[in-house]
Amino acid sequence: MHNISWLSLTLLILASYRLTRLIVFDEITSFIRKPFVEERYHTDENGAIFAVIEEKGGRFHAFMRKLLTCYWCTGVWSAAFITACYLLIPTYAFPVILLLAIAGAAGIMESFVKG
Repeated sequence: MHNISWLSLTLLILASYRLTRLIVFDEITSFIRKPFVEERYHTDENGAIFAVIEEKGGRFHAFMRKLLTCYWCTGVWSAAFITACYLLIPTYAFPVILLLAIAGAAGIMESFVKG
């Protein structure tokens, strides 16, 4: 059994959080979602922009669409991936985990600043 410190666990949590948000919500990764999801953006009467998700394809596409638009589903897979990389290839994984953790913490802090 691996002995994971609290600092390492915190980094893993933040990295998993950021990777999940990156996959599910961020525009930069829309190319991953595009084959399975059609996103149309609309503006409401208050000027807020929101996305409407339209379905594409058959059963496989439906599965991938659920996976790529479900924050909780993607979160489990992100956590599994981050943890596996940390345990199996720590030398290569640590810089990426650290980068994602810092970005995740910055994102959380930004949400408090914006209110």
